[in-house]
Parts: sequence; structure tokens; C-alpha cells
Amino acid sequence: MYGFKLRYVKKSVLLLAALIALILAWSDLSHAFFTLITVLAAILVGGGWLARNALAQTSEGDSRSARVATRPRRERKSRPRARRAEELHAEETVTLSEERDAAGIGDVFAALDNQLVGLVPVKSKVEEIASLLLVDRVRNRFGLQAPRPNLHMCFTGDPGTGKTTVALQMADLLSRLGYLEKGHLVHAMRDDLVGEFIGQTAPKTRRILERSMGGVLFIDEAYYLYRDGDSRDYGQECIDILLQVMENDRDKLVVILAGYKDRMDGFFESNPGMSSRIAHHLDFAPYKLDELVAIGRAMLDRSSYYLSAEAEVAFRDYLTLRMGQPRFANARSVRNELERSRLRHAHRLAAEPERSRTKDDLMRLEAVDILASPLFALAEPVPVVGEAAPRR
Repeated sequence: MYGFKLRYVKKSVLLLAALIALILAWSDLSHAFFTLITVLAAILVGGGWLARNALAQTSEGDSRSARVATRPRRERKSRPRARRAEELHAEETVTLSEERDAAGIGDVFAALDNQLVGLVPVKSKVEEIASLLLVDRVRNRFGLQAPRPNLHMCFTGDPGTGKTTVALQMADLLSRLGYLEKGHLVHAMRDDLVGEFIGQTAPKTRRILERSMGGVLFIDEAYYLYRDGDSRDYGQECIDILLQVMENDRDKLVVILAGYKDRMDGFFESNPGMSSRIAHHLDFAPYKLDELVAIGRAMLDRSSYYLSAEAEVAFRDYLTLRMGQPRFANARSVRNELERSRLRHAHRLAAEPERSRTKDDLMRLEAVDILASPLFALAEPVPVVGEAAPRR
């Protein structure tokens, strides 16, 4: 309670006992004999202390060796799925289809086609990037060296147009081709990177970058990193760190900036250094009505639901109205309305608990489940079919 630890008390008692023993020995023994005993005791104590230190250093060295020995095993687990291909002689031949199958990138494009409706220009751009990396992979097998291509990208488009989905597949693609070690994706926004006070921004930014190493850092609404005219904003510090890492560690990390096209253009004008580090620009156009309906069908099919003929007509009418409303979010708005329709469908069936239901009853959404949306009561019908949603 007075601040003394138990081990200090023990040491004090031992020292006091040793001092009393020395005083008694000095008074009772001859001085020569006392000196001999003191020297022997000092040798024993010193030898014990040296042996204890040597044992501690040996144990520490063994534990360090054990940690070093186990480290390669963990590193092997985190290696990319793409195996290092064997080198080829100049007279040998190889087909790109064989190399494509060996890397397994066909699964990535199949996933893009299954998960995303339309977006033909985006898928074509992804195919071009994959082709460049695939050819570089074959060239390396022949011993033809070239600088690593710049893979930092910018995705522009309205919300709900598939930017995050494509970023996930891009991370998988780069991992399969051996350009990223892990192939994971870290999603970040301004609040994840920029602090509110002095000294907070650099640690937050570096923490996110460390998590992203070996994968893709996806910064959504990246233009919010920079606030022109705000002297108390620390976004520029984050941008400076990103610029340095994007240049020096581009073999370990791919950065994808995302947001509305016009705002991203303004962001690049204010930060030309960032613009020069972006190699690929992918623009995600708003979905048309037919594409939105197809997206809805695919979403329902994955959940074992479907629209009756009348319900599909009602769903088209709903989308026609919703596309003209503020904050329309393309595929996200489709998903939200279908989830509400499923809620109305379940409530409609539960309202008659004694009635027998078939499997088809549990899967089929009717027009009444769509027409119950408040949007039909609040908005006038807009005769727009097959046109893109206007930008708000």
C-alpha cells in the first residue's frame, strides 16, 4: 500500500541479512579468513548471475528462431492463387487460351456477366486490361522483361451502376494473374482517411493503406478528400500520402477512385498529380429501363421469386416513375423496391392464414404487391420507356 512491490521487500530483507552476516563474521573470524570467504561468495554470486543471463539469452534466441521458422508458412498461405509459370525456350510456343485457363480468369468474366446486366463498355475495358496483363505474363515466360503497367483506376458513374462489384472482380482478376498478392478489397471514404484535428490524418491514412497492401483500395466519392478554400481541412495531407504510395508501392497496391464523373473531373483539375497517376478510366452509364427490369428479374431469381405477367407491367410502371424522381440509385433502387414488394407479398399471404398455399404462391409476386407502393399515389405517370434516368 506504500508503493513497494513484494519482490523489492524480499530483496531488501536478503540484503539486510547479508549485511548482518558480514558484521558478525568480521567480529568473530580472523581478517584473512573473512577475506577468503568474502571473495568466494562474490565469485559464486557473480557466476550465478552470468549463468542466468546466458540462459535467458539462449531462451530468447530459441524463441526468436522459432518465430522466424514459422513465418514462411504463414507467408505461403497468403500467396496469390496464380502459380509461377515455367520459363519457355525461344523455340517453344504457347497459346493465350492455355494461359488464360491456367490463370482461371474465365471465372472472373463469367461472374461479371452473371452479376451485372449491360455495362458492355465497362466489361470490354476490363477485358482489355486482362489481355495486356495476360500477354505480359506470357512474355515473362519467354524472358521478355517490361516495366510493370500502371493499374490505378478511376470509376465514374451514378450510384448503383456496379462500380463496387467491378472493383471486387478486378481485385480477383489481378490476383489470379499474379499482379496482387492477396486480391482483397478495402472500401474507404473520406471519414476513414481524413482526421478532424492536426495529427490525425496521417495515421488514419497509413492504417488504411497497410490494410490494403496486396489488394485494392477502393475510395468512394474520392472528390470529398479535397475541399478547396478550407484552410482547416486536412484532406490535402491524405492526398499527398496517397500520391507517394501510389508511385512508390504500385507493385503492392492498386487504388481505384470512384464517384460522379463531373465531380471527379473537378477533383483531377485541382490535383493534377493524382490525375497523372490514374491509368484507366471506366465510365458506368446509367441503366435503361429494360436493363433495370432485367436486373430485377435476376435479383428475384436468385431468391426464388418471380414476377407474374401483370406484376412485371406494374414493375415497369414503377421504374418509369422512379427514374424521374430525385435520388434514384439504379440497381439499388430496384433492389429496395423488390424487397418492399416481398414484404407486401408476405403480408398479403399472412392475412389469410387458413388458406392453402402452393409452392408457386410462395414464389410469385403479383401486381398488387407492386402497385401498393406510395409512389403511384404521389406521382403522375411519366410516359418514358427505354430511356436513361436523368442526372439529378
